[in-house]
Amino acid sequence: MKRRVVMGGAAVALLAAGLAIAWLGGFMPSSSGLDTAGYRSPTGEVLATQQRPGDPAAGYHALVNQPYVSCGMPYEAWLRLAPETDPADLLPGREGRNAELPYYLTAHVNADGVEIVSNNCLVCHAARIGDEVVVGLGNAFADFTADPRSLVTQVGQYVRGPAQTAAWQHWADRVEGIAPYIRTSTVGMNPATNLSWALMAHRDPATMAWSPTPLLDPPPETPVPLRTPPWWWMGKKNAMFYTTIGRGDHSRYMLFASLLCADTVEELRRIDSYAPDIRAFLENLEPPAFPGDIDTDLAAEGRTVFEENCARCHGTYGATPDYPNLVIPLDRIGTDPTYAETMTNGSLDRFYEWVARSPHDGTVRAAPARGYIAPPLDGIWSAAPYLHNGSVPSLAALLDSRLRPRYWRHAAGAAYDAEQMGWRHEVLEAGKNAAAGPAERVQIYDTTLPGYGNGGHRYGDDLSAQQRRQVLEYLKSL
Repeated sequence: MKRRVVMGGAAVALLAAGLAIAWLGGFMPSSSGLDTAGYRSPTGEVLATQQRPGDPAAGYHALVNQPYVSCGMPYEAWLRLAPETDPADLLPGREGRNAELPYYLTAHVNADGVEIVSNNCLVCHAARIGDEVVVGLGNAFADFTADPRSLVTQVGQYVRGPAQTAAWQHWADRVEGIAPYIRTSTVGMNPATNLSWALMAHRDPATMAWSPTPLLDPPPETPVPLRTPPWWWMGKKNAMFYTTIGRGDHSRYMLFASLLCADTVEELRRIDSYAPDIRAFLENLEPPAFPGDIDTDLAAEGRTVFEENCARCHGTYGATPDYPNLVIPLDRIGTDPTYAETMTNGSLDRFYEWVARSPHDGTVRAAPARGYIAPPLDGIWSAAPYLHNGSVPSLAALLDSRLRPRYWRHAAGAAYDAEQMGWRHEVLEAGKNAAAGPAERVQIYDTTLPGYGNGGHRYGDDLSAQQRRQVLEYLKSL
C-alpha cells in the first residue's frame, strides 16, 4: 500500500546553517550502457536494475530513528542553544530522545557515552504546504547560504568535559573539511552534489578513513544550482537524479548520506543492513493531495491535451500508469546545461574513479548522461520551483515561457498560489548585483547567472491559452 506521511502545524524551523546530509549525495550508477571510459551513460531510456527488497514500515522507523549520520553536536550543548521544540515538529513513530526532537534531528549515544544530536535527511526532504509538513517533499526554503562553521563555533562554547569535547571535535573536523564547498548563493538550492565530492576528497575509498587534508583535488567552491526533487518519484525512476546518476543498487547508493561521519567500511555495512527498508519506504510514498478544488471537467479535457503532448516523456497516469524513464538530450530540452555538462565534461572523473575503487564498485557506478531525466509528475503541483535548478517559480510559467521572470524571490510567508501553481513570489526589476546587502542578495533568483537559466522546456508555448489552462487543472489531480 502506498503511504503518505504528513505533520500538521507551524512552519519548518531549520537549524541555522544546518548541513545538507541529503540523499542527493554520492554518484554511482550501474555499469550497463556505459561509454568505454565507464564514466558516462547515453541519453534515452534508462533501463531498470533489480533492487533489494525491503520493509516500508521498518524503513520509516530507520529513517526517523537510526543514526546514519553518526557525528554531531553533544545534546547538552544543543539544549543550551535550541528553542523549545514546537509540537508540530514532532514525528510519529520516533523513540527515546528522538520523540522529543524536531523531525529533522536524530539523537544517539556514541561509543564514549556522549549523547549526540545530528541532522538527518529530513532537513532537506520535508517541507510545509499550508498547515502540513510533508515527508518526502524537497524543501524549497532550506537555507545553505551561511558558513556552517559559525554554528560549530557557537556549539563549542557550551561543550563540557573531555568526552563531549572529543565528540564535538570529531564533528567540527568534518565540517571544517566540507564547509568551503557547500555554501549556496541562493536560498532553496541544495549543495549535496558538492558535499559528496568534498567528502570523497577526504576519504580513502578502500577503508573510508578520514584524512584531515584532501587526498584528491576538492570540488569547485561554488555548488551548481539544484533544487531537491520529491522522494515519491523514486517509485517510478530507474535512476535517482537529474542526470541519471544513481543507477544500480539505490539503497547502497544512499549510504553516501553517511560519509560525513562513517569512518570504517564496517559502519557503512551496518547502515546497509537497513538501507533497503528505507528505500522501500520511499518507493511507497504518495504525494500530497492538491489542497483546493479541482474542476473535474476541465481536468478531463486537460488529460487529453497532456496525453497528446506531454506523455511521451513524462508518462501516463491513472489506473494503469506508464513512465518511460527517458533522459532528454541537452540540445532537445534546451534547459540550463551547466549541471549536465559539469557532470560529463571530465572535470569530475577523479571522483568517479574514487567510486570505482570503493567497496561498492560493481553494484553502483558513476556514469551520468549528458541530459536531464523527464521526471514523473505525481504531485508535481507541490514541487515548485521548477526545472532542475528551481529557476521557474510556477507551473503556469513553466507552460508559458513568457511568464518566466528574469529576477524573482519567494514572497514572505511561504504561501502557495493555487492559480499559478507555485509558491507566491515577487517579480523584481534587477538581480543580485542590485541587492541592498547579503541578506537580500541570497533571496533573489537571478536567472542571468551561470547555472540559473530559465530557458528551454518551451513545449507549453505551442499550446493555446485554453489548453494550458486545461493541462494545469489536470496536473492538480496527479
